[in-house]
Amino acid sequence: MQFQSTDSYVAPPDLTVAVNAAVALERPLLVKGEPGTGKTELARQVAQSLGMEMVEWNIKSTTKAQQGLYEYDAVSRLRDSQLGDERVNDVKNYIRKGKLWQAFEAGKKVVLLIDEVDKADIEFPNDLLQELDKMEFHVYETGETIRAKHRPVVIITSNNEKELPDAFLRR
Repeated sequence: MQFQSTDSYVAPPDLTVAVNAAVALERPLLVKGEPGTGKTELARQVAQSLGMEMVEWNIKSTTKAQQGLYEYDAVSRLRDSQLGDERVNDVKNYIRKGKLWQAFEAGKKVVLLIDEVDKADIEFPNDLLQELDKMEFHVYETGETIRAKHRPVVIITSNNEKELPDAFLRR
């Protein structure tokens, strides 16, 4: 399973080597560059070339790392409890799966694109490190641990708008 250029995308040899190394080593690939230089398209082409689905997480300035795991909607649960809704008895009804959770539970290996990581606050990349290293996380509301069935091919893009933390870059 090797990434190569496609009919619609010509990848330079050094980029092809970097992508294939990341796939073989099962380590995230950080792609930095100016906006519009094809970083997101690279992830799409990697998915297409390797015959994988892609899970795309577009980061905004307000995005928190927790949102990639899951979000617990306590307000809806409170409202439903006041209305006597039976759904309130199962907390899982109020958990929304994030993009990391979707990639971790996929039935086969996927490409996980974390797009424009530098848009988020400075703590965001560091908050992702443990989940990306261990490929698992704990859901406190349900007491379950979510583990990746298949380690996704992780591609992280950055527009160089902000410096990324050294600890993040080392990994």
